[in-house]
Amino acid sequence: MKLRCAVLDDYQGVALASADWSPLADRVEVRVLREHLDDRDALADAVGDCEILVVMRERTPVDAALLDRLPRLRLLITSGPRNASIDVAAARARGVTVCGTESGSTPPTELTWALLLGLARHVPAEARAVREGGPWQSTVGSDLAGRTLGLVGLGRIGARVARIGLAFGMDVAAWSPRLTEERAAEHGARYVKDLRELMAEGDFVSLHLVLSDRTRGLVGEPELRAMRPSAYLVNTSRAGLVDGGALLRALREGWIAGAGLDVYDTEPLPADDPLRTLPNVLALPHLGYVTEGNYGRYFGQAVEDVEAFLAGAPVRELA
Repeated sequence: MKLRCAVLDDYQGVALASADWSPLADRVEVRVLREHLDDRDALADAVGDCEILVVMRERTPVDAALLDRLPRLRLLITSGPRNASIDVAAARARGVTVCGTESGSTPPTELTWALLLGLARHVPAEARAVREGGPWQSTVGSDLAGRTLGLVGLGRIGARVARIGLAFGMDVAAWSPRLTEERAAEHGARYVKDLRELMAEGDFVSLHLVLSDRTRGLVGEPELRAMRPSAYLVNTSRAGLVDGGALLRALREGWIAGAGLDVYDTEPLPADDPLRTLPNVLALPHLGYVTEGNYGRYFGQAVEDVEAFLAGAPVRELA
């Protein structure tokens, strides 16, 4: 009898086309759920018969309570090498193996610049005016050359963002809790010792830190008030890095010029969330990792994870 595998939250309906699932055809029955199931009862009913689950990033949290309702589950695979919404210890205690995949740093880097450029040149407003017959040229864009790009975090993604900033002729400054002057210099960045100092200097400030107990709420009211009224904040990392209430006040009261956001405390973003309608927000639906190449990597390696598990030698297990 075949094992049952469910792929969750395949919003675009591309999971099966993004990889070759045929090596599993004689041993595993794969089905795809395109709609996100917030209701835990509905989710447990939908996948309770499955031995294998494939989840996309952090779209569906898998905690101890849900695991208790999935007694048949033996293998849980997440896209990416980490997933803060999975209780790995609880899974392991219940005999569930948790594996991941690799994730490219190029896609979120590119989306960071899509947001930054969109803000700098008022792309959404001007494109909307052209489409709707509005005024021809109503804004004046911000130059990048000679401006300061402040990077909060200079890891894999932050370092790539830095290189592109340098190519635009920007002054690239960086801060993170463990960053050193030498490490910053390796990536062409100027080391700034204090976060508020970085926020004050940046014409554009982009966040590239992993969310943890140490970094949650790192950017709060004092940091946002330190920014210039002409400055922009870009967040393609995790919403929890920023105090959401303080950010709303900053945008409404003009502490900053605007924000480019790809991550939110609740996803999908509620229909009545003010971030959907504020005129100085360029908001995208968490597209940083959503590219053909990354999806091919995610689902291709998910197939490999299943094969390895069936062979008794799981790979890419999460700690």
